[in-house]
Amino acid sequence: MPADKTYSALALQVAARSVEGAPDRAAARAQMLAQIDEVGAKLRASSIFISQYSGAPVRLAVLPEYLLTSYPGRISIGDFAHKAALEIDGPEYEAFGRIAQAQNLFLAGNAYEVDPHFPGLYFQTSFVVAPSGDVVLRYRRLNSMFAPTPHDVWSKYLDVYGIDGVFPVARTEIGNLAAIASEEILYPEIARAHALRGAEVFVHSSSEVGSPLATQKAIAKRARAFENIAYVVSANTAGIEGSGMPAASADGNSIVVDFKGKVLAESNAGETFTAFADIDIGALRAARRKPGMINYLARQRTELFAPIYADTVVQPADSLIEDGKVKVPDRDHFVRVQQQVIERLDKEGLI
Repeated sequence: MPADKTYSALALQVAARSVEGAPDRAAARAQMLAQIDEVGAKLRASSIFISQYSGAPVRLAVLPEYLLTSYPGRISIGDFAHKAALEIDGPEYEAFGRIAQAQNLFLAGNAYEVDPHFPGLYFQTSFVVAPSGDVVLRYRRLNSMFAPTPHDVWSKYLDVYGIDGVFPVARTEIGNLAAIASEEILYPEIARAHALRGAEVFVHSSSEVGSPLATQKAIAKRARAFENIAYVVSANTAGIEGSGMPAASADGNSIVVDFKGKVLAESNAGETFTAFADIDIGALRAARRKPGMINYLARQRTELFAPIYADTVVQPADSLIEDGKVKVPDRDHFVRVQQQVIERLDKEGLI
């Protein structure tokens, strides 16, 4: 389907399932594969209804953050990597690929993933699987409070993947897709970097507190859409099963926002497909090519800000590189780094 044709995008709101109770790696993997099968069935039924209701086929479906595992909690970095993190060419991606092929859609999701270049670590990875069954986009979360990121091993990560691997954009027949992970929606630089590389649709996998109030993330989703003239398709969890916290603590408000910042559809709580809407890439491209005050993307003056960013270090790079080698941190490493940053910024009079 050419990208100038309208199609439906779906933010499928389903429950994440913790692997905390799985006794070992094999049990965790079996649980994840079974859950992928369940999600595939729910997605198929949802897509059939949406296509009949709207008349536009579902070509893009977004799944919530860490759907297969929930968050790591206090499990050590190394233990969680072994038990729950996916391998780049693992059976879980093959299972997602079969769903994408069978249902002829682009399937976006989020999982923890190991990388042979960085043994002992895992990265939170947002991915897009094409109707061919191939992973066409793999984005590693860059700003995380309690987990390793590419920035923590920055010098080596750039050597391996280059900047194209840091801010990837998948150019597809349904538009140019880029991923934003979870709370990164609050950081405008991440969305802007993708937009400046051509992104038209942001797939956003999240697990967040749903509320009838305007949460920070809810506001940010609208802002990232209109300031970049891009769609945002954001899927939240419908609660988290098998963890110690109340199940519905991260539930509701999956949303589709158009490139003007208008909410096209939003879910209530619980497992549901009701956050779906038409995506009109042709209209988006026309808006980007039209001179005017509201063409915020074309009015960017990036050279103004480059010196400030280049000369100001907040969170340091390579916090997990020691003597040229990657080190596996304890869970408290990330809080210690942030404490040091705050102390330094205070000493420098910046906060």
